[in-house]
Amino acid sequence: MSRAAPCVIRSGRSRSFPSAGVRACLRLLAFAALALGLAGCGESDKAAGGPGGAQGQGGDRPTPVTTVRLQPETFADSLTAIGTVKARESVTVTAKVSEIVQKVHFDSGQQVRAGDPLITLSDRQQQASLAEAQAAADEAERLLRRQSELAQQQLIARAQLDNQRAARDAAQARVAQIRAQLADRVIRAPFSGVLGLRQVSPGALVTPGVAIATLDDLSRVYVDFPLPEAQLSRVHAGRRIDGRATAYADRVFDGAVTTIDARLDPATRAVQVRADFANDERLLRPGMLMTVEVPGIERRALLLPEIAVTQLGRDSFVYRVKPDDSVEQVKVVAAARRSGKVEIAEGLAAGDRIVVEGTGKLRPGGRISESAATAKDAPSPARSTPQSAVPAKG
Repeated sequence: MSRAAPCVIRSGRSRSFPSAGVRACLRLLAFAALALGLAGCGESDKAAGGPGGAQGQGGDRPTPVTTVRLQPETFADSLTAIGTVKARESVTVTAKVSEIVQKVHFDSGQQVRAGDPLITLSDRQQQASLAEAQAAADEAERLLRRQSELAQQQLIARAQLDNQRAARDAAQARVAQIRAQLADRVIRAPFSGVLGLRQVSPGALVTPGVAIATLDDLSRVYVDFPLPEAQLSRVHAGRRIDGRATAYADRVFDGAVTTIDARLDPATRAVQVRADFANDERLLRPGMLMTVEVPGIERRALLLPEIAVTQLGRDSFVYRVKPDDSVEQVKVVAAARRSGKVEIAEGLAAGDRIVVEGTGKLRPGGRISESAATAKDAPSPARSTPQSAVPAKG
């Protein structure tokens, strides 16, 4: 079997032209390269949707979106505000006199009852004064009894007996005064509650006004929050409200309105409202911020996810899907908002199919296709969320 001679171009000192075989090989290579280039262009044209491609046969490619079918849901307008948690009873424990701390009877964070001793101050000087005053009172009492016997025998004047009785009463008053001073040397809890951090140690000198510890009754707490004048008719004593704290985001605390202030703030046109919350688990602490919500009357409304509403200036629009899977831009009137949902007051009707995700690539008249994550119906949120928050003063 004979082998074909390879196409070889040899160079030499003398100039020579390629042979016929070489020229044939070059032409074959050129035709092969041109054929490969045309084939690549054809594939790119099909992939890009050109003539004969996927888009060329059916026009523009549909935009994948997520839609929802509008259905009435239970909705309640809620009024919300922000307030600070305060203990039902709260005090900073201080001493009435300047004295050395003799003994500390509590630890930081301890639960105490009303009347429990907290601090004992040195009382040696008062004890000595008490002994002296008690002796004087006892002597005055003996003199009074003796002079009473003499007065019965008419051996002394009645006025002398009255003077001795007055001296006896003064001596007893002095004893009572010193006993009261001794009582001030033992500082007791004024009510039951939880103590804060201990600020003193045995041997320290305390003076009036120096904090020993804080004491808070946390069995119940209250929150003061501002209520706009226009909403005053919605709140009354005994009205149930909900509270949420940042520390317990998934927890709802039940409370009730106890007091509405008698005056409005002329600057803010709001009135202060006090709500009471049970705190059996001691989760709420003084100083925590709490969002309080006053639920409104439940009603049926059309709700959409907020991401479905496009804001253009002061106007709001949504994309509504028509029967032929094309979209139209519809102007709507948005009302209350809650938990990522917005109430549609005007512009849509129940059963309308609305684009939720993918609106950024849509244009009026464009065609859409459902994505895999499309929701069939608008989900109903579990609870109402604040419609508008009113910050607390100070």
